[in-house]
Amino acid sequence: MTLADLASFRPAQPTLAGEPAGFGVVGMPTNLLASASEQLIPGTVLGWDVTVRFVPVAYVFGNGDGTTTRATTGGTSWAALGQGQFTPTATSHAYRARGTYPVSVTVEYEASVDFGSGTWRPVPGVVRAQAAGYGVRVVEVRTALVDRTCVEDPTGPGC
Repeated sequence: MTLADLASFRPAQPTLAGEPAGFGVVGMPTNLLASASEQLIPGTVLGWDVTVRFVPVAYVFGNGDGTTTRATTGGTSWAALGQGQFTPTATSHAYRARGTYPVSVTVEYEASVDFGSGTWRPVPGVVRAQAAGYGVRVVEVRTALVDRTCVEDPTGPGC
């Protein structure tokens, strides 16, 4: 069994989002988030009833500025990590200049097939699914007076 035999089976397109939603700040991390999950797809291959399983194993974020970020997960929100906004994460990216950047993500899935016996047989290689069209508008900011310092409130703006 090869990936060519499974050409008619396709994992669903992943979703893509970011924090803060739709924008970033020059020189500060923008947190990119992708979502993909294990998928079981029934069908027929070479006359056999099968179930094909796709398991996400890598996320490759196209940051829109010519760079990529590769991760083993789709990322986690700052709130779920217990981090303040604009702090680095495994899937964040800091842009060097203002502009609007077309961000994408390619999820790589490992495939395996079950011929009805309950035994999963791995298929060599990976299958890729892509989500595109998420625009990040990167702006410059100036400092301003705030109520408390970063020492007093580590999750405050710019901390």
